[in-house]
Amino acid sequence: MSADPAALDRPPEVIVVLDAVDAPHLAGFWAEVLRYRRVDPVAQYEVLVPPDGHPGSVVLIQAVPEDKAGKNRMHLDLHVTDPDAEIDRLLALGARRVSDGAIGDIRWTTMADPEGNEFCIGSR
Repeated sequence: MSADPAALDRPPEVIVVLDAVDAPHLAGFWAEVLRYRRVDPVAQYEVLVPPDGHPGSVVLIQAVPEDKAGKNRMHLDLHVTDPDAEIDRLLALGARRVSDGAIGDIRWTTMADPEGNEFCIGSR
């Protein structure tokens, strides 16, 4: 069976998957962080989708039996208009501030979700 050449030129659909011991709890956290909405779970996945009419990747929170161990090999960077206000909002949701970084004029704050998954907040 030969693939449709036009289909091969399209970029892949990206779905972000995060592991969690308490998937429903972490899904609630990430739904608030991303301002996404939760839809019905599928198997071991909690499902988060962007608000209607907004672009963005689907996020799946996958239930796993083990806690996170070690540093993330991949993480999300969230770029916002007011990083300080966003960091305050995320701390109130249960995030933890890990560190602050900079390279030249580019600054970011590394945060961790309630299960220790790191992500960064930067400015647009």
